[in-house]
Amino acid sequence: MSSLKTENSSTLETAMQLMIQTFHKYSGDEGDKYTLSRAELKEMLTTELGNYLGNAQDKEAVDKVMGDLDSNNDGEVDFTEFIILVGALTVACNDFFLEFNEKQEKKK
Repeated sequence: MSSLKTENSSTLETAMQLMIQTFHKYSGDEGDKYTLSRAELKEMLTTELGNYLGNAQDKEAVDKVMGDLDSNNDGEVDFTEFIILVGALTVACNDFFLEFNEKQEKKK
C-alpha cells in the first residue's frame, strides 16, 4: 500500500486514506489479500480498536463481531463489511460523547 499523501489532503481525506491503509495492513496474510480472515480480524481488533472494544482477545467477542460483520457468510470480512464496523463504532462514540457532554453541562 502506498504511503499517505497528506500534503494537499483534507482531514477527512486523510482519515479515509488511513482506513484503507489500516484494512490492507491486516488483510491478505491468510488467504484472499482483499479480505480479513478470523485471525486477521482478531489482530486488527486487538491492535487498532482495543481501547474501544475492550478485550478483543476474547474468542467469543471476536466470533460475535465476525458473525455480525460477515454479511455474505463467506467466513471473511471484506472492505465494505470493515467500513460498516468502523461506521457503527464511530456512531456509538459520537452518541457517547454527546451524552457525556450533556451530563457535564447539566452539572454546571
